[in-house]
Amino acid sequence: MSQSVSLFDLFRNRKYFTQRLGGLVRSLRYVRQDEEKRQDTYPSLVEEKVRLYGNNVLIKYQDRSITYSAFNQAANQVAHYLAGQGVGKGSVVALFMANRPEFLIYKLAITKLGAAASLINNSQKGQVLAHSLNLVKVDSVVVGDECVEPLEAIRSTLDIEPVIYRVPDADCLADPGIDDGPYINIALACREFPTTNLPADQGPKPRDTAWYIYTSGTTGLPKASVQSHERMAKVFMGMGLFMNPLSQRDVMYSTLPLYHATALASSWFACLCNGAAFALSRNFSASNFWLDVRKHKATGFAYVGELCRYLLNKPELPDDAANPLRFMIGNGMRPEVWGAFKKRFAIEEVRELYGASEGNLTSVNLFNLDNSVGMIFTPHALVKVDQETEEPIRNAKGRLIKAKTGEPGLLLGEITSDIPFEGYSDKAKNESKIIRNAFKDGDQYFNTGDILKNIGYGNLQFCDRTGDTFRWKGENVSTGELENIANQHPDVEESVAFGVEIPNTNGKAGMIAVKLQESVENFCGKGLYEFLDENMPAYAVPVFVRIKGQFAKTPTFKYVKTDLKREGFDINSCSNPIYVALPGEREYQPLTQEIYTNVTDGVYRF
Repeated sequence: MSQSVSLFDLFRNRKYFTQRLGGLVRSLRYVRQDEEKRQDTYPSLVEEKVRLYGNNVLIKYQDRSITYSAFNQAANQVAHYLAGQGVGKGSVVALFMANRPEFLIYKLAITKLGAAASLINNSQKGQVLAHSLNLVKVDSVVVGDECVEPLEAIRSTLDIEPVIYRVPDADCLADPGIDDGPYINIALACREFPTTNLPADQGPKPRDTAWYIYTSGTTGLPKASVQSHERMAKVFMGMGLFMNPLSQRDVMYSTLPLYHATALASSWFACLCNGAAFALSRNFSASNFWLDVRKHKATGFAYVGELCRYLLNKPELPDDAANPLRFMIGNGMRPEVWGAFKKRFAIEEVRELYGASEGNLTSVNLFNLDNSVGMIFTPHALVKVDQETEEPIRNAKGRLIKAKTGEPGLLLGEITSDIPFEGYSDKAKNESKIIRNAFKDGDQYFNTGDILKNIGYGNLQFCDRTGDTFRWKGENVSTGELENIANQHPDVEESVAFGVEIPNTNGKAGMIAVKLQESVENFCGKGLYEFLDENMPAYAVPVFVRIKGQFAKTPTFKYVKTDLKREGFDINSCSNPIYVALPGEREYQPLTQEIYTNVTDGVYRF
């Protein structure tokens, strides 16, 4: 939904800007300090907040409450134990666990030692999981009991035999359990260690890596974006002081996965910075969402767009608006959901953000404008892009052409010494994300791969994504990853993956066109589905499969996806057989006219 911003809009909503003005000044002042003065790290910031808010409740989870002091003391015990096991600077420790307080405790403990925490997507399995662990040369793994099985399945394929510590799937602060498995019960092993902070000289420096956050990127298997303590400290202060300012009375509720930057930055950091409480859910449940919000007396919650649609699709109740929520913060809210959600659930403010874990720019909706990701306060540009090649257009002088107000353009973030691009653990992957000599000789810009438009006075609106990534179920899905795995199935000769829109859903569902080794009569939809499901997260398994004979390619042998994307799963436009995995089904079945109509009419809830 397109819109333009007027001076009246800004004036009408000026209170939201003035509420954050002080935080804006303080956060910008922090970012622009001399490096010598900016020596904060994640552990040092947490320890400072513990001194200020020690008795405040920091984490609410199910029926548990953990104070700032208890959280830090638990992390200290783990850190002292791991130090005795040789974990320290240069170590990479994978954290493979469901959403629960222990994830946050162990993440802090790892960084207190100057080690890097590799935050593994807990839905990964098979080849993708092995790749993620091998990518950053993990030497230790802290795994929750709930994730031991997929780790065991790929352990023999790892490049390095890691030391594995397990964490019981329980309230480990109250009862660490017993040492009854093949792996060390770290919750029990650290029980008698000191609760005091480690010596400062044992901890990390600002330029050290705090953690790796995985992103699908634009091609291939997941990439590990590097998150230094210096970068993290800027986000910590920016989120807490400016983008998501909270008070000690606030409670932020989040169902988002803790291995993602969205949950960590948008709500966890903001809570820590301001003495607020972080109410955590194991996973998202539309049925339990409002029960949890009321139970924890949450004043705000973290979202991705799909989550809001699921809540809006639930039958209306008389008390929908009778909830304690004042605001929500996140990204990906679709225009058709935005206004309806605010009205039905009586939400005053939507703090829509834009950013990427590997990126160097972030926007925030300062004026509570509908359908806007807000403003960016660091140097950036929107440039014209070729619709077919999805590459930036250069003029006769070889320079990029800026998009006009209201015109969609590719978003670029300028790379400077103050605003660096830290990129990925695999430095070879960084070059593809950098555009050089954009507007003058020697300049550098980070290519977000996203199309946005300036709707007036610097406020941006998200339009679409470019490249080989699409978003489904709140996750970025790499088409290269889909293709690499599908091509390993014995019936598949080659494949092309892309995203397609299903009416009344958020994001794009996966669709893969395949050329079979044999005739379509021998195609086994159940076998292909089970193979894909065994080797990739559930959200990445394609919803649709199209059988193709040949693929159109460029002279450099790149697949041409334009027609495939345009035709999608429309059986009235495609002459090839199409198959679909309907919700709750674990096989691909032929897409008939009746099923197609029910899909497009919203009868099935994907």
